[in-house]
Amino acid sequence: MNTILRNLLAIVAGVVIGSIVNMMFITISSSIIPPPDGADVTTTEGLKASMHMFEPKHFVFPFLAHAIGTLVGACITTWLVKGKKLSFAFIIAVFFLAGGVASVFMLPSPMWYTVIDLTIAYIPMAYLGGKLGLRLKLQRNHS
Repeated sequence: MNTILRNLLAIVAGVVIGSIVNMMFITISSSIIPPPDGADVTTTEGLKASMHMFEPKHFVFPFLAHAIGTLVGACITTWLVKGKKLSFAFIIAVFFLAGGVASVFMLPSPMWYTVIDLTIAYIPMAYLGGKLGLRLKLQRNHS
């Protein structure tokens, strides 16, 4: 397969699979940590209106969704691209970071959460995911 096409498909796979992982965490979050009483978490407007009721525990799963989604997406992409190119993991990071920045503008969140989310969940997780993807690629090539 053409290298450019393969690498583009690897990026698409990383974005899609990382997004699926992200949504899985968001979907299960309220069954593990229920939202505050009276909070409507089914719409953006409801979230905006009830965000003041959220405690730090309510931000655990959104952070995990962002961090693990990015990590898995970067790992998959790095594992699939042609060559040993960690730089492709950062393409995934930029995609998910853009989503994180958009989320900050759409939903008010505490400053502490915004800082932690934007500084830890994307670039560092993509780096770790990329390193993991390279390790998996080496194992695949040696077996």
